[in-house]
Parts: sequence; C-alpha cells; structure tokens
Amino acid sequence: MPRWLNPTERELWLKLNAIATLMAGAVEPQLKRDAGLSLFEYHVLAMLSEAPDRSLLMSNLAFHSNSSLSRLSHVVTRLEKQGWVTRSACPSDGRATIASLTPEGWAKIVATAPGHVESVREIIFDPLASEQVEQLNDLLQPLLESIDPDRRVISNQE
Repeated sequence: MPRWLNPTERELWLKLNAIATLMAGAVEPQLKRDAGLSLFEYHVLAMLSEAPDRSLLMSNLAFHSNSSLSRLSHVVTRLEKQGWVTRSACPSDGRATIASLTPEGWAKIVATAPGHVESVREIIFDPLASEQVEQLNDLLQPLLESIDPDRRVISNQE
C-alpha cells in the first residue's frame, strides 16, 4: 500500500519543487544582463576559481556540477571562445582533459561575483530573518544528504 503524503507533507513537497523549478530563473537574469553568462556557465567558472590551481579534470567538473560530460563540454567550448577557460591533456592520464581558468576567466568571476551574490541575497536571504536562515540551513541538511549522499554538488573539488 502506498504511503501517501499527508496535507502538510504535500504542501512542503510542492513548495520545494517550486523552489527547485524557479530558482535558476530567478537568479539567472542578473547574470545574463550584467555578465552575459548563464547560471551554469557562472557555476563552472566559480567551481574552477575555487579549485586547486584553478583547474579540474573535466570528468570531476561534470561530476560536481551534476552535469553530463557532453553538456559540460559544450559550455566549456563557449567559455574557451571567450578566453576564460582552457583545456589541456592530463599529464598523468592522456585520456583525461583538464579545464583551467585563465587570468581573464579569473577577472570575469571576480567582476561578476558581487552582483550575483547581491541577487542571491535579495531573492533568497532578504525575505528571511537570520534565525530562519539558520533553521532552514539545519533543516535542509538531512534532505541534501538523502539526495546527494556522495556530496557531488556541495563538496571540495578534487
């Protein structure tokens, strides 16, 4: 017999689904307008900016961005054309490719981050009291662990 959601659980599920569906569309317009970047492009640049030597194996970048290697490759090609990312062969594994942030890519993320953070603050944090932010952070942790037990999306890149 199915375990149906009670009214409160159903309401929460619908709200979480709505937030997941609407989040990128709420944040991305500022990135497009101010930096000419999609949210995923920004995410790739940000992940590279935080990685050791500002470089990651493409396979690790795909893994941590929850993306297919094909989708990531298309995005990295666009970022390469802008001069923000380069690709090179991995010295220890000729079959693997390393994506690296260029100095121009670093400058792009440094210039873009303040506006992006302000947009996130306005959309996500300003409607909440600081106590609610702490509570929501605590409440979301077990859900994140259930959905992402390998810490693919929120982790230190390898």
